[in-house]
Amino acid sequence: MKRSFNNNLIADFASYLRLERSLSLNSINAYCSDISKLVIFLETSPDNGGIVNPEKATPLVLSTFIATLHSKNLSKRSQARLISSLKAFYRFLEIEGRVKESAAEMLDFPKVKPYLPIVLSVGEVEKIIDGIDLSNDQGHRNRAIVEMLYSCGLRVSELVNLRISDLFFDEGFIRVTGKGSKQRLVPVGAPAVSAVKLYLEQRRTIKFSSKNEDTLFLNRRGGKLSREMVFLIIKGEAKKAGIVKEISPHTFRHSFATHMVENGADLRVVQQMLGHESILTTEIYTHVNSEKWREGILRCHPRAKSL
Repeated sequence: MKRSFNNNLIADFASYLRLERSLSLNSINAYCSDISKLVIFLETSPDNGGIVNPEKATPLVLSTFIATLHSKNLSKRSQARLISSLKAFYRFLEIEGRVKESAAEMLDFPKVKPYLPIVLSVGEVEKIIDGIDLSNDQGHRNRAIVEMLYSCGLRVSELVNLRISDLFFDEGFIRVTGKGSKQRLVPVGAPAVSAVKLYLEQRRTIKFSSKNEDTLFLNRRGGKLSREMVFLIIKGEAKKAGIVKEISPHTFRHSFATHMVENGADLRVVQQMLGHESILTTEIYTHVNSEKWREGILRCHPRAKSL
């Protein structure tokens, strides 16, 4: 009975995240996975204080739960995500009137060192693009993929969901559907426009069903390109170009944002182009830029070893 009640509670939480918070499916799954761990702890751990129902959990029980996971070498970043999940869950219970106040209110986030993403130089991006074999059956498609990832700073999920009807090349924009189905208009550069137009010429030779008629990027069988396939394409093209960095499709998004900031773009503009809800997320690219600036000084300064 309790397990069924808790499962229903998590399902209600997932609906709240989708309908009220407009979170992506990946984020919803991550939040619910964290709450499922809490439920398992309450149902099985002798340290649960005799509490099985999450609605009855106290701040002490939640702290004990976090400490239990911490003892399993949970990283600070994962701890921070877990606490975010708990705060969202108990905020949901509070809104629903299931609890009078959030038991997670006083939980402190661990100090997390800013994550500095792997970034390609402009030269490395150009090396990858120039190295794509356009005589290959999928050459123009692969080049269009890389150009769009870098030109527009797209997430891979946004790329594979692009439709031909989302392209407004005459106006210099594309329409992107991001997290939580939120749409934004993003400027697109001439090289990306040219690459996509060449690919669309080749795309006409591919047989596809009516349901994929408006889907921009197709696989060999005329189906919608998967995120995993884009990852393999990027890895393959980077390897052919001799890039030794561990990169993924998201690396082009990081590189796009970093190069924009390096060239003086307003951070608010970059935030809007990336589709970030908070400017704090976008600020990481100022850290990347500062780190590059610091490395340049240490490399070039005549007394760098003493700095």
